[in-house]
Amino acid sequence: MAEALRRGVSRLETTTKLTLAILALASGVYTYLGVRGLLQGIGPVVFFGALIYSTAVSIGIYAFWSYLIQFVPHVKHGNEKRTMLIAMVLGSLMIVAMSSWLNAAALAGGAAIEQHLANTTEEYQSRLSEAHNNALAAQGLLPDIELASERFRRLAQEELATGSLTGSSGSGTVVQLLNQMSGQLEGLAAEVRAARVESDALFEQGGNYLGDMRRIVSAAGPIEPRAIAYAEEAVALTGIIAALSETSIAPAVRRAAEDLSAAFVAPEVDGGTQDLASRQAAIVSRVESAIEVQSNALASAADAILAREPVVPVRFVPLSTPEAVLLYAEDFLPSWAGAISIDLLPAVLILILAGVHSAIRREEGEEMDAHHVTVHEMNQALKLYNAMQLVQPVQAPPNPPDPEPDAAPEPEEDERERAEQADINQPGVTPLPTARPTITRDR
Repeated sequence: MAEALRRGVSRLETTTKLTLAILALASGVYTYLGVRGLLQGIGPVVFFGALIYSTAVSIGIYAFWSYLIQFVPHVKHGNEKRTMLIAMVLGSLMIVAMSSWLNAAALAGGAAIEQHLANTTEEYQSRLSEAHNNALAAQGLLPDIELASERFRRLAQEELATGSLTGSSGSGTVVQLLNQMSGQLEGLAAEVRAARVESDALFEQGGNYLGDMRRIVSAAGPIEPRAIAYAEEAVALTGIIAALSETSIAPAVRRAAEDLSAAFVAPEVDGGTQDLASRQAAIVSRVESAIEVQSNALASAADAILAREPVVPVRFVPLSTPEAVLLYAEDFLPSWAGAISIDLLPAVLILILAGVHSAIRREEGEEMDAHHVTVHEMNQALKLYNAMQLVQPVQAPPNPPDPEPDAAPEPEEDERERAEQADINQPGVTPLPTARPTITRDR
């Protein structure tokens, strides 16, 4: 298995280098697109600035993963492995900081800005409705005002026709007072009705602006010109919301209610007799009490309306594509995942190679490099061995001692010597040394 794994690693070396180069190039392209959305200035400055930055990012990413993929799979010991792991984590964080978020901006920047415009449109819709409701809140007082005016007018008519209050018909102090109060309340009701007409017109105009803003958001085409057109509509709608906040009739109702009570002046009774004059005075006092009650009720209702929180118009803030991607990151998690994966995919390749080399070491042992020698290394070893043979002297074998003259050779030894001598004397036969040469090495 170890040999098969080694052959696989060798065959995939070109593929690995090509993969790293393509991933680094892709990251550089998307980084360039993301940087262009951030840089400000004239065209050539933005172009060359984005190009230089993206080129540096591509080279840095390729070099970083090339270093790791070359060394990490061969590290064996724990301390060195931890050092490499720390280096890989730090480098990955740096890559995310300098490239991945810009890649996400290039992948989902336009969609993120559209999301920002859509959310802002909903906020404008909410503020417009709130301002319109506040403007119409005083309209709830209109029935009470109209009812009070009608009551005073009817009492005046009854007093004029039948003298139902004083017992004496005809136009007099009481009739004039009742008609005066009815006229004041009717004038206040007319102001409230006019305010409704104005607020409805402003609300309709604001709705038209909102419709234009929604059409801009959903339109096709580049996002930059659409964002500019959207900003123009947003400024106009902000003015409408501010105008609606100022059309509330509640302050006018509050002032009119105070005037009803504070500015009341009891008319002088004009009865011909003392009895009629006393009855008129009693009716005037009762009318004053009724006016005070009505004034307090209107003032309390107006205070409740005025106590509401004022509507603060929305301030539209244009965003660049990277800012929009960061602000709405939760809505574009797939784009973020793709942008980060382009930069960090080589980490998976490194882990695969580390596992393969670990399996090879288990199969071959720790000294696996000794099992594999290249042809060049073998030739160098042979040349070195031959050179050592040339420079190292060979000692001659020692001469055998002369036999003693008195000793007679045994018959078996004599026959063996004769046989060996006969073999040596044959043509083409080289005698072999009787002792192994000793090789000495220089130390």
